[in-house]
Amino acid sequence: MAVVLAYTSPALGHLFPFCALLTELSSRGHEVQVRTLASGVHLCRRLGFGAHRVDPRIEALQSDDWTAGSALTVVGKTVETLTGRAGLEVADLRTAIEEVAPDVLLVDANCWGAISAAETTTIPWLIFSPFIPYLESPGSPPFGPGFAPKPGWLGRLRDNGARTVTRAVFDRPLRRGLDPVRAALGLPAVRNADDLLRRAPAILVATAKPFEYPHTDWGDSVHLIGPAVFEPPGSVPPGWLRGIERPVVLVTTSSVRQADTALADAALRALDGEPVHVVATLPAGVGDVAQEATRNASVTGFIPHSAVLERAVCVVTHGGMGITQKALSRGIPVCTVPFGRDQFEVARRVHIAGCGTRLPARRLTAARLRDSVKSAMTMTAGARAVAAGFAAAGGMRHGADVVERQIAGSRPRDRADPRR
Repeated sequence: MAVVLAYTSPALGHLFPFCALLTELSSRGHEVQVRTLASGVHLCRRLGFGAHRVDPRIEALQSDDWTAGSALTVVGKTVETLTGRAGLEVADLRTAIEEVAPDVLLVDANCWGAISAAETTTIPWLIFSPFIPYLESPGSPPFGPGFAPKPGWLGRLRDNGARTVTRAVFDRPLRRGLDPVRAALGLPAVRNADDLLRRAPAILVATAKPFEYPHTDWGDSVHLIGPAVFEPPGSVPPGWLRGIERPVVLVTTSSVRQADTALADAALRALDGEPVHVVATLPAGVGDVAQEATRNASVTGFIPHSAVLERAVCVVTHGGMGITQKALSRGIPVCTVPFGRDQFEVARRVHIAGCGTRLPARRLTAARLRDSVKSAMTMTAGARAVAAGFAAAGGMRHGADVVERQIAGSRPRDRADPRR
């Protein structure tokens, strides 16, 4: 059996999908070692993994993109954070390699320095992307703004204009931040995030068609494995949940702070008096929203979503990849209101796949949200089609198979020398 070293971005929204895949690898007898955020170490150890926190300086570098006034500013802050962590990740990953002597590396797609460090080893390695990856595909618009695919010359003209913008706000800052890191490692510069990710021998992406655009072709090294659904063991739903008799509409916001509290507030007002019960979960902090709770609503912080989804008829979400796909994997339609990060891309895929609705945050009102939720609730057939596609992708068994093929395809190595 092999030693698997997983290196994750310091966020629970990234660790949880990793845990889904790592649990499958552990069940096959592999030893799992994890480097992650401090608050996730205990969880990993409960799952039977060896675990330590990443360098505290890495976790301290958190984006304040929730203060940004525009999508472009959000992108700039994201790149600044990820490139700022890169140099620290190089040393951190090398230390972890020396400590555990892994047979394979599994690196988060947002850990750009760790990806570069992995490239310098002879250890088999893969990238795992829990979100829609920064990869280019013929016929697809550039990642970021959430444009719908548009064929023909008008689409090409629009996409070329968008790329001019994304090169300025994403690609150039990425190169400025990563060039010194990669040069110090003796590695060539990369043009953009697509170029960086494709340095990996294999990429696992936690999605599948038809949620991903039908025309998408990311190449043979990219494996769509379906959603990486995970909930911490021993999660107990609150007792009050059993007392709800009406169909449930789950409303949830990001686990990382952003300006999406307005979504919960609008949902409570929008669905007040409707024949449903609203369960609003705000893992980043309930704040003043609890004061707005109505007679057919419950507001809480984090609770396990699986118990709520068993009775949900719709999920209203900020467009986070995790909860969106968790709902769709059960055939539950979603209403997405994206605020930033990759949420524009997630929301657009919901719209194109016909498994829910998309309401831009700038147009969010209680009346519009009510209409959007009601429309989403008519799209059960689309949600079920996505659920079938997710199931056909093979899930974590497929992902673990790919990891094991990488191990089997490597040459025998002397495990006494972890640096290879």
